[in-house]
Amino acid sequence: MAIVYKCSHCDNLVGQLDHHTVDTQALGWNNLSSEDRKQMIQYQNNGDIQIKTICEDCQESLDRNPHYHELDFFIQ
Repeated sequence: MAIVYKCSHCDNLVGQLDHHTVDTQALGWNNLSSEDRKQMIQYQNNGDIQIKTICEDCQESLDRNPHYHELDFFIQ
C-alpha cells in the first residue's frame, strides 16, 4: 500500500509514502472535515490511497494570479 500525493490541478506526483501501516492522525487527516476528506482522499483498487494536494508550481501560479481562484481549471 502506498499513499500517493498528486496535484489536483496538474496531476503531477508530489510525493509518495510506502508503508504497510499509516497513522492517519500523524498525517493530519483527522483535522479534515468529512467533506474535505471526500474531496481529497481517494482509495484506489490496488490498495493505494491517493491524496489530492497542490504542487509548488500550481501554488506559485495561484499566488501570482489570484483571479485563478475563481476558475474551475486554470491549467489548459
